[in-house]
Amino acid sequence: MKSPCIDLCSFDGRTGSCRGCGRTKPECQSWKNAQPHQERKVATDLHRRLGKLNDR
Repeated sequence: MKSPCIDLCSFDGRTGSCRGCGRTKPECQSWKNAQPHQERKVATDLHRRLGKLNDR
C-alpha cells in the first residue's frame, strides 16, 4: 500500500496525529516495514482521525 503521506508533516499536540495524513509518529516511522494488514488497519482509521483534527 502506498504511504498516505502528503508531505505536510505537522503533529497535533493533543492527539499526536499528523495534520497532513492522520498517522502518529510511530506509525509514520514504521510504515515502510509494516505488514499489509497493519497498513490497512491504520488506513481505515485515517479518515476519522483527520475529521477529528479538522473539527477543532
